[in-house]
Amino acid sequence: MTDLPETWRPALAPVLATPPLRALGGWLRAEEAAGKVIYPPEGTRLAALALTPLDQVRVVILGQDPYHGPGQAHGLAFSVQPGVRVPPSLVNIYKELYADLGIPPARHGHLDAWARQGVLLLNNALTVEQAQPGSHQKRGWEAFTDAAVAAVAAQPKPCVFLLWGSHAQKKAARIPGLMNGPHLVLKAPHPSPLSAHTGFFGSRPFSQANAFLAAHGRGEIDWKLPD
Repeated sequence: MTDLPETWRPALAPVLATPPLRALGGWLRAEEAAGKVIYPPEGTRLAALALTPLDQVRVVILGQDPYHGPGQAHGLAFSVQPGVRVPPSLVNIYKELYADLGIPPARHGHLDAWARQGVLLLNNALTVEQAQPGSHQKRGWEAFTDAAVAAVAAQPKPCVFLLWGSHAQKKAARIPGLMNGPHLVLKAPHPSPLSAHTGFFGSRPFSQANAFLAAHGRGEIDWKLPD
């Protein structure tokens, strides 16, 4: 992946050079050559890293894999392209944001404004086959995204990790030093309609994140998205 952003290169280039990641690249090319539609499009798969340089990460939100419908995924977890209907999980994130900070739901689902402020919106797997959720899990992406999270955890500046759902929480538990480091780790159920009512609603992650960041001199995130 020649589009690996410079600030992430020392931490992630060695991982890309390993046999599993080289095999992943070859497998993706073969899948597309066979006519399968892969999301997000090549060139946007590392958008989360491109928009949020390593030394500027303040908050990490972990997703599972990209949206698998046409025109949705563009490389940021939970985010969709402008003009695309806001997905149910993001609708619930907006509901909690309103309950927590009084910020009305955005009329769109494009979260790049968060990413540009230091919110790393990282999925566990960075690609998916059209209409096949979870289809690229355990193909090699996990080693890459584990290394990305570990690189953030190794930063000296305190960060906030928002771990929504058991999938994100299990992933973070594999990162050396994360749970006992200088960072704030907030766990809650996934915002999916299937689980949001079991503890995601009322978890107040946004105000807690901002209070922690402000207390450590890192400034608050402006969670209000521009129209």
